[in-house]
Amino acid sequence: MEMVEDAAAASGWPGSSRRSHLLQFLLHASNRLDLRPIVKYSVLSFFDGRFLPALPRKMGFCGARSGRAVRSWLIEPLRDSNLELFALVAVWIASKIHEMRPLSVKSLKALSDRIIADQHFTCRDFADAELVFMEVVDYNVGCSNIAFIYLEELLIQFREISKLGDLLSMDVCMEVLDVLYETEDTSWLFDFPCPLAASTLVTAYVMSVPKQTWEFPILPWVRFTTSYAEEEIMKIVMTILMHVLKPDEIKEKNKREFSI
Repeated sequence: MEMVEDAAAASGWPGSSRRSHLLQFLLHASNRLDLRPIVKYSVLSFFDGRFLPALPRKMGFCGARSGRAVRSWLIEPLRDSNLELFALVAVWIASKIHEMRPLSVKSLKALSDRIIADQHFTCRDFADAELVFMEVVDYNVGCSNIAFIYLEELLIQFREISKLGDLLSMDVCMEVLDVLYETEDTSWLFDFPCPLAASTLVTAYVMSVPKQTWEFPILPWVRFTTSYAEEEIMKIVMTILMHVLKPDEIKEKNKREFSI
């Protein structure tokens, strides 16, 4: 394990601060491109959930058992600008999956010229990077197992059975997801998209619905709908709140001993 870590470090493998920069870059690019939420969260899943974790193995750091290593000037060496290119390639792939009129490579190149420092990539570079990206993720670009999809379905169901659903904003839910993506300590939550979606809904309920109207049994309903135990959901909810809200706000909520 130490040899793998040393090799990854020597290659410029994204560490904590580098990963945070890349996700902030990707969220910024998503805003600039005005991506639909399903596209945005598919991009984050492709890039952060599949591409970045697979890079050390595909760059040959994990031995022969990992299969054929991917060779390309785009990952040898692994520059920040190249990783930012791969982030935009993830956008390109997701738009081709979800949009009837996908983003053109020319539009992505134009954006890269404005927001990627120290390097200007050609349209051919985007095409080459797409091939490398697909090899690294083993052509796994399925997007049905994403927290946002489960969250959207839960919110629709909640609004159908309770008027309080109108007080829950999807924007608040997405802000929560964005904070969790940018925070390395909570990135593991995205490995469990369904319970994360349920917990995000409960978190948004706590943050958005006035306490005096907390009359809907949100936790029993989530347990019934998702089959996850209330205790497990509450553990994730508290983890989310500790990262989304300021510590002083958490202390204040604890003083009030809220129960949902």
